[in-house]
Amino acid sequence: MADNLNLTATRRTEFGKGAARRTRRAGLIPAVLYGHGTEPQHLALPSHDTFLALKGNANALIALDIEGTEQLALAKDIQRDPVRRTIEHLDLVVVNRGEKVTVEVPVHVVGESYPGTIHQLELQTLTVTVPATSIPENVSVSVAGLEDGAVVRISDIPVPEGASIDDEPETVVVVISTPRTSAEDIAADEASATAGAASGVTAEG
Repeated sequence: MADNLNLTATRRTEFGKGAARRTRRAGLIPAVLYGHGTEPQHLALPSHDTFLALKGNANALIALDIEGTEQLALAKDIQRDPVRRTIEHLDLVVVNRGEKVTVEVPVHVVGESYPGTIHQLELQTLTVTVPATSIPENVSVSVAGLEDGAVVRISDIPVPEGASIDDEPETVVVVISTPRTSAEDIAADEASATAGAASGVTAEG
């Protein structure tokens, strides 16, 4: 586990909006830890370290040191300031070693499709069930050499070791196409206009 995923937490004894504001002014983030039938724990986490732990990976597994007691946790809900994007509040769920969790993992396209073609990403994330200690930062989808009209479905994607993708196997993730040139666009528009005139359809200003 990376060092920056270890966070020291303290228990909060004050609650409410006023207490949350005081916590944030002290450079801490109000958080709640719950799950596995345990009583919710109200915590305060260091703002900067927490931001770094979750930067670019909302599914980061965090080792909390709660006043001398270690507990693994995953971020369940991250509330951010709409302007500054700083973390305002954090919900954490208890995780035990060896158990599997279901998370949303971003899709990452790798490789270059056939020259002159482009790829279009139809799904931004995949629902993955995976051991809590082996959550991938993303799922790689290769488009290397794929030609116009090709599609990549979930069933075509190599599954990370020990994991399963829970979305429908036939769901399309990536589509390969050839961009139309300006001349082709003009020709298509002219053909459409000609067809419209032939059918008696006119445009009114």
